Amino acid sequence: MSKHITVAIDKCVGCHACELACAIEHSQFDDIEKMALHGETPGYRILITTKNGKLRASTCRMCKKPACVEACPEGAIGRSSDGEPVLLDQKKCVGHGHCVEACPFNIMFIRPGAKIAIKCDLCMDRQAAGKEPACIEACPTGAITFSDEKAVAGVR
Repeated sequence: MSKHITVAIDKCVGCHACELACAIEHSQFDDIEKMALHGETPGYRILITTKNGKLRASTCRMCKKPACVEACPEGAIGRSSDGEPVLLDQKKCVGHGHCVEACPFNIMFIRPGAKIAIKCDLCMDRQAAGKEPACIEACPTGAITFSDEKAVAGVR
């Protein structure tokens, strides 16, 4: 069963540390200052917003039947097998944006300044190195965790 990133919004203080950590993790540079100096805007894959005065968190839901997969004419989005995360192969992506339009949760984007889609990849490289995803590690209140599918509905 695939893991999902979940946010306990009652613990979230809206500091956006998760967004910043995600942006840095997916940057070609290792810190925000270098990113800014080089004009890089990598985008983030977790989004904390406010609606009607209440915090909301959005990240890829790793849907069982992902609309983004169906919408991609290049076959750039998919799973390696059932129960695995939905990942984007950036080498195949040409930036049509059909996946962005198809995502019912509005959490896929076209990378700022580039013609390539971006979505949460659960920091698979970090996990392979025995680390947690950057957003989880950066959260000062412990609001962001890994959960299985059954736990997702009550947390978001």
